[in-house]
Amino acid sequence: MKSKSGRILIVDDEKDFCQILFLLLTSEGFDPIVAHDGQTALAMISQGLPDVVLLDVKMPGVSGIEVLRESGRRNPRLPVIMMTAYGGIDIAVKSIKLGAYDFLTKPFNNDILVQKLREALSQRVHSTPSHDEIAHSAQKEFTNFSEVMGPSAAISRVVQDALLVAPSDFTVIIQGESGTGKELIARFIHKSSKRARGPMIPIDCGAVPETLFESELFGYEKGAFTGANTRNRGKFEMAEGGTLFLDEIGNMPLNCQAKLLRAMQERTFFRIGGRQLVKVDVRLIVATNQDLLAGVAEGSFSRDLFYRLSEFTIHIPPLRERKEDIVYLAKRFLEATNLELNKKVEGFSDATLDLLTGYSWPGNVRQLRSIVRRAVLQADTIICPEHISLEGASLPRNKLPTPNPVDPSWDGSSLKDIVKRLTRELERSVLLHVLKKTNGNKAEAARLLHIDYKTIHSKIRQYRISAHWEASDGEEKQGEVKR
Repeated sequence: MKSKSGRILIVDDEKDFCQILFLLLTSEGFDPIVAHDGQTALAMISQGLPDVVLLDVKMPGVSGIEVLRESGRRNPRLPVIMMTAYGGIDIAVKSIKLGAYDFLTKPFNNDILVQKLREALSQRVHSTPSHDEIAHSAQKEFTNFSEVMGPSAAISRVVQDALLVAPSDFTVIIQGESGTGKELIARFIHKSSKRARGPMIPIDCGAVPETLFESELFGYEKGAFTGANTRNRGKFEMAEGGTLFLDEIGNMPLNCQAKLLRAMQERTFFRIGGRQLVKVDVRLIVATNQDLLAGVAEGSFSRDLFYRLSEFTIHIPPLRERKEDIVYLAKRFLEATNLELNKKVEGFSDATLDLLTGYSWPGNVRQLRSIVRRAVLQADTIICPEHISLEGASLPRNKLPTPNPVDPSWDGSSLKDIVKRLTRELERSVLLHVLKKTNGNKAEAARLLHIDYKTIHSKIRQYRISAHWEASDGEEKQGEVKR
């Protein structure tokens, strides 16, 4: 369980009724959370937030019965207690057949409700998946993952690495370019692990402002700062019993890195403004599109945290190195978009397949999906090269600016040092090229390069780029880069 008393998800479109239940369950020592519609409830169930669900049968939109049915698919071990003001034997029987733990008719006795919740929680605690169930789940996830990522040998190796580390509690670093599917790998590891019944809580470290990072991770107490009107649990606490996924961890502020390291080592932390230690049992998986060791050398990433995180590392190769996956995924995206748009586009011309497999795909799978979807929208029967719009979405390999050739023996440098220097020169050259293309607009440049806004700021500082470009002459002129 994620708390001593259990987290109860109340799902009902009647907000006053939810408020009454919230107060009752809080007074009984439970940890209630609320959703007022079925879609929100299913999202919270998918994240593994509740230990038990109190679910109203009749709701607008996605009904309680639909939520119950889908909940059984997503989390078959999650107890669901149905509630309705329209009591009837038919509804009760249907609910139980669909896997409901119990059925209550409104208005119900509060003592009976509390008793049923405690019984449901007790059942959940003692219902531990067997080794065979975990193995079956892992095999199912393997199949699903191969369908999503592609059939290449490179992806098979990634999956085998994930299956190897999944049963352990090792911390995992997933390295790969943006759009390669790092979060998919993290979810695959989580669902193939003994923590699969618990939540996987993600944080995009590039999207959280530095001033809010600590509260996002560890939460805060009521009155800790202006506007803190209630106690708020952080993502670390929400991931209790499951997995905390930190995406693009290279963007985490240094002061938070130190606090994260302490929380990992001690398995305890204080909420902001709190005096009571919060104990947690959480596995950590992190992802990055950066070289964390280079960050250590530059002083932007904690050496101690790096070594604590790197118990196991998985590298996801970019799409351009997996030619067979390009064709497979393009056809898969075509089929899915046909269904979405109710179209019957039959496939790709040979010239189009040559174009797709010869492209560098800096945005990887995410970019391929967007371009195929757009092509299906435009095409009638066959997708031809004129339907594939690569210009402006990213930079084809043959248009990437390259640094001047360097004689590797001229200064006696090692191969490793030469490659590192050429990589820096190429990266700086690409940044200059794209910033020139966007007339200095960093947000647009970040979008074209498929990196987050914070990363492009960091790269501009790293390479000391501070200029304004005029597209007419391409000359670099000193000034301010546009935001």
